Amino acid sequence: MMLPMFILDSCAARNENLALGVTSRERVALTATSSEIVVSLPVEEGTEVKQGALLVQLDNSLQLANVALAQADLARSTANLQKLQTGARDEEIAAARADVDGARAALLSARATYERSVALITSDTVSQARLDVDLAQRDSAQAALRRAEATLRELENGTRSEDIAIGEAEVAAAKAQLSAEQQKLKDLQIRASRDGVLDSLPWNLGERVTQGSPVAILLADDQLLARVYVPEPSRVHLQEGDAIQVRIDGIDGLFDGRVRWISSEPAFTPYYALNQTDRARLMYLAEIALPPEANGLAVGVPAQAILP
Repeated sequence: MMLPMFILDSCAARNENLALGVTSRERVALTATSSEIVVSLPVEEGTEVKQGALLVQLDNSLQLANVALAQADLARSTANLQKLQTGARDEEIAAARADVDGARAALLSARATYERSVALITSDTVSQARLDVDLAQRDSAQAALRRAEATLRELENGTRSEDIAIGEAEVAAAKAQLSAEQQKLKDLQIRASRDGVLDSLPWNLGERVTQGSPVAILLADDQLLARVYVPEPSRVHLQEGDAIQVRIDGIDGLFDGRVRWISSEPAFTPYYALNQTDRARLMYLAEIALPPEANGLAVGVPAQAILP
C-alpha cells in the first residue's frame, strides 16, 4: 500500500528519524497455465488455507482428452516394442516357409510354360507375343520366390538391435509426452503453494481466464512485514540486514525487526530532476521482517520504523 505523498512529506518534516508505512505480507500470485473457463471456486476470499488446498478449478475437458490420447500412444508404442523383443511366432515362420514353397512351385510352372513356348515358336504354333508373356510370368515368379525367401530369413534371424532401439526410443518419447499432458491436467487445478490467506480471486465463476494472468492471490502467513518509506537523508545509513525497531499502531512497545530489502531507486520523483533541497523529499521503499510474535497481527495497519 502506498501512502500519499503529502502525508509522507508532512510526517517526515515533523519527525525525520521515522520511516512510515504499513504492515504487510508477501503476496503470492498464482497464475493460469492455460486459457480455460473457471468451473469452480471452492474457497472464499479471506479464508486461511494450507499449502496444497484447491483454490480454483479450470475446465479440464480438453486436457482429459489429450491425456487419453497420450495414454493410447504409449500403449501402442509399448505393444510394438514387445513385439520386436519377442520376435516372430512359430506360426508366422511356418506360414513364411509355406509361402516359399508356393513361390518355388509357381516358378517351376512358369519356367516349364516358358520353355514349352520357346520350343513351339519355331513351328509358328506360339506367337512372339505369347512368348513374351510367358517370359514375364517366369521373371515375376522368380522375383516372388526371392521375396518370400527374404521374408523367411528375416523371421528366422529375428529383430535387428537397431529396430529394438527405435522401439525403446518411441516408448520413452510416449512416456514423456504422457507425463507432460498429465502435468498440464494437474496445472488446471490452482492450489495454494504456501500456507496463508486467500486475499483475492480476480476471476469470476464462468469466466475464461487469460493464460499467464493471476487467478488467485495469497498473503503468506509465515512472516509479517513492515513496508515503510525511508526518507532520502536516512537512506545512506540503512542497509539490508540492519536491525531496526518498529512501532505498530495499537500495540504497546516496539518490535525488533531486520531490514530484508530496500529499494535502490526512489519511489517518487527521479533524483536527477530535483535540486539539493528537493532531494530530501525522496522516499525509498524498504521491507522490514518482524519477529514471530508479530505474525498474528493484521495487515494494513500503520507502522513506523525508527531510523538510525
